Amino acid sequence: MSLTEQIQNDLTEAMRRREELRLSTLRMMKSALQYKKIEKRAPLDDKEALAVLSHLIKQRKDSVEQFTKGGRTDLADKEAAEIRIIEAYMPKAAGEEDIAAVVRAAMDDFGSPTIKDMGIIMKSVLAKFAASSTRVDGKLVSDIVKRMLSGPSA
Repeated sequence: MSLTEQIQNDLTEAMRRREELRLSTLRMMKSALQYKKIEKRAPLDDKEALAVLSHLIKQRKDSVEQFTKGGRTDLADKEAAEIRIIEAYMPKAAGEEDIAAVVRAAMDDFGSPTIKDMGIIMKSVLAKFAASSTRVDGKLVSDIVKRMLSGPSA
């Protein structure tokens, strides 16, 4: 079953159970996927669907940050709950230790990189995670690469 079909089935189930937040989040996900499908003018494969969902998660994280700064914890909590629902459809995310190990390996392959080589290392690390279908936060990868390149061990 494709990701889009899974979302449709869960949408129907959420309607039956009258789960308001889950239902609205699934509708939003379905709408974003449908919009991308129309934009592409062809059905989405699972990789493209995951990219759309990843974008939705990023939007929600930005919203949580803004609502928290604005003192609207009620809206921040709602966005955080939506993130948890969307993440249930995503592959497992890589942890900080996993990212650091891949960054170390990429740096070893490169020799003795400097901060100027950050872009090349980032590209290599993100490609390795994409090849293994592991979800990774680009900002976290960037922070780890910066820290390792500027640290005393680099």
